[in-house]
Amino acid sequence: MKLVFLFAGEHLVLTGFIVIVILAWLSPILLGAVFIRERQVGVVVKKFGARSLPPSRLIALAGEAGYQADTLPPGLHFGFFRWQYRIIKAAITVVPQGEIALVVAADGEPIPAERILGKVVDCDKFQDTRKFLANGGEKGRQLGILTAGVYRINIAQFSVITAANAVEHGMASDELLLRHVQPDMVGIVTTLDGRPIEATEIAGPTIPDHDSFQNSQAFLEGGGRRGLQEQILLSGTWNLNPWFVHVEQVPMLQIPIGYVGVVISFVGQAHVDVSGLEFKHGDLVNTGHKGVWVTPLYPGKHPINTRVMKIELVPTTNIVLNWATRTEAHHYDEKLSSITVRSRDGFAFNLDVAQIIHVGALDAPKVISRVGSMQNLVDHVLQPIVGNYFRNSAQDYTVLDFLSARSQRQVEAAGHIREALAAYDVQAIDTLIGDIHPPAELMQTQPEETGS
Repeated sequence: MKLVFLFAGEHLVLTGFIVIVILAWLSPILLGAVFIRERQVGVVVKKFGARSLPPSRLIALAGEAGYQADTLPPGLHFGFFRWQYRIIKAAITVVPQGEIALVVAADGEPIPAERILGKVVDCDKFQDTRKFLANGGEKGRQLGILTAGVYRINIAQFSVITAANAVEHGMASDELLLRHVQPDMVGIVTTLDGRPIEATEIAGPTIPDHDSFQNSQAFLEGGGRRGLQEQILLSGTWNLNPWFVHVEQVPMLQIPIGYVGVVISFVGQAHVDVSGLEFKHGDLVNTGHKGVWVTPLYPGKHPINTRVMKIELVPTTNIVLNWATRTEAHHYDEKLSSITVRSRDGFAFNLDVAQIIHVGALDAPKVISRVGSMQNLVDHVLQPIVGNYFRNSAQDYTVLDFLSARSQRQVEAAGHIREALAAYDVQAIDTLIGDIHPPAELMQTQPEETGS
């Protein structure tokens, strides 16, 4: 009897075990159970519903058939019967440190014709598809990016481009790295979205509060323009969307010791002349305005956008210019040569002349405003002033006067040239007459006249 009951008990236990196994196996079918692991996100596809999606929509917000906006987080979920739902268990999205990820939305409002990227909306960094669509998120490439971190993304709505899969999307993996501007460099920025630059400008104006182009939506809402930008990026590491901004690194502007840099700006606030009534041959503006800045840049390194500003280097040390066969290291005088003059007694002869000038730091902007560059100062001011003075004055003297009283001729020349250059805000330090090359026929007759 005991054996019969023991056998019956074992049979019941085995039967119960089998029932439990069968129920566990059938529970997904009977209960619609779905288990999502910790590093997964469940994308829900509803096979049929009371309503169909409009032809222009991909994601269901109200229980229509198709991909559902809401995903399944990790854990056990019930009610997702296989005859009505299909669950796609997708891996979570991981953006490693030092990288960003780009996003393409499959559903949403159309991007306006004047823009190329979808606006940023509140959607928990693309993890809440329902909020993205409800807040007016736009279909296509997105302004917003994903920074380093882990994200549960509805892959039916969003395609995420990382460095790992960049090649599959026609991009280079290094485009998804953080943008690093090296020390002693500046980043020249060109934006690829925004309103067109005004016809009278060459670059977009500086827009406040967009965190160095990292907050692209703030840039656009602030009136940011598409194209070359006035604002630059300084040394550092930046989260930048390569679909929105392109950065070219160039060296900082270096002003050597003994020079100042005169800034000619093609961008900035409206041109307002501050040079005063006495300066009639040019105009100067305050820093930040269009035109020649009244304050020069002093020796050192300066983060200047050389695409929208031109810097003229002006030596503030004494400059020697030679009207002779030799040329100084600065090469301003390489086009100068000995001055050919004609004396009162009708002889043509050559003079070697050296002119020493000085441009003060605060006078440098005036000089550049007036003549444009130091080379122009030499070619269009000094060359005619010095050359014409000696050509004109030589007609009052014989060749022998120049030979016998050169120091006197030098003093006269220095006084005239000093006065003439002062009108150009240039100091004439000294004028020196070098070699005098008298005509050969005069030197041949000179001993005979002396001997007779």
